[in-house]
Amino acid sequence: QVQLVESGGGLVQAGGSLRLSCAASGRTFSGYAMGWFRQAPGKEREFVADINWSGGNTYYADSVKGRFTISRDNAKNTVYLQMNSLKPEDTAVYYCAAPSTVGGPYEFWGRGTQVTVSS
Repeated sequence: QVQLVESGGGLVQAGGSLRLSCAASGRTFSGYAMGWFRQAPGKEREFVADINWSGGNTYYADSVKGRFTISRDNAKNTVYLQMNSLKPEDTAVYYCAAPSTVGGPYEFWGRGTQVTVSS
């Protein structure tokens, strides 16, 4: 069973930055892609970014492209989300996710960390 624990959320003013971390345990970390998703109040959970097993390939939602950067440290079993130029519309609970199989859908989820951006 994979365990994912997010940290680094908080309250920040518009234009500010935060760095989220997700610590993974329970299986070999380096063999799998990892992703970040978010869910704002009253909205469905949406994709933010993901990264392949080596960190060589990343993919972003259009809404965060150029502002957010996903990265990973396989030696630390951790994936990061650096968020810059934050906007009030980035306010959401941010979730880390992992697939159950290589190339499979995201099926393991953390509990989330709250990010609030004030205007």
